[in-house]
Amino acid sequence: MTATFDLESYMMHHMLDQKTWELPFLPPIHLPGFLSVHGVMLIICAVVLFVIFGVLYDKKGGAPRGLTNVLEVFILFIRDQIVKPYLGEEDGRKMTPLFCTFFFFILFLNLLGLIPLFSTATSNINVTAGLALITFCFMIIGAFYKNGVKGFFHALIPSGVPVPVLFLLVPIEIAGLFIKCFALMIRLFANMLSGHIVIIALLGIVILMGAKALPAVILAALVYVLELMVAFLQAYIFTLLSAMFMGQLYHPEH
Repeated sequence: MTATFDLESYMMHHMLDQKTWELPFLPPIHLPGFLSVHGVMLIICAVVLFVIFGVLYDKKGGAPRGLTNVLEVFILFIRDQIVKPYLGEEDGRKMTPLFCTFFFFILFLNLLGLIPLFSTATSNINVTAGLALITFCFMIIGAFYKNGVKGFFHALIPSGVPVPVLFLLVPIEIAGLFIKCFALMIRLFANMLSGHIVIIALLGIVILMGAKALPAVILAALVYVLELMVAFLQAYIFTLLSAMFMGQLYHPEH
């Protein structure tokens, strides 16, 4: 009896986090209990960023060249077009390293997921929840530190609102803090997961139907190119929204 190809199982195996890292032409790598494939991706991404910014990045004076010049284009864009407009000159300068970390860490995780040997850690809701939690902590703790308790609640309460309305408005504003971070988590997770599901599904159709489904390979290639753009776009959106949400609490007068 001929075995049939189970497309659903194949998709779930490649999209869900695993304890076994399967590489082509090599025996499966069984990871220790405290580590998973997505955990390995986080470590690889951290190491790559350390090498790029700690070793290859030219910290000397003078005009930047090569890789340093490319990186500084992104860094200056994040500082001048994202962070400072929402957090102001002083806070923007202090917070730029955080938002650069957000952007490059998410970007490289997204790009690693497009390499067949690796997996997409940002398609794991636990990873995106961890990133959103960092934003949430900086929103709440940073606002308390900068504005105090009174200033924090002032950011949630528009001036001139009648007192009876506050009983409805304040709970909604507090819930909105959690909703914003929930949206950060879901947006990144869903966008990275859906694109990879489409690619794997298209390639799975070829396996199921054979040569007559080869045009699906072209569609998969086009979606792959689109995913390259999405990798940059989602890193940008997460960084931008984090800056917006923090700025709303840090500078409620604006």
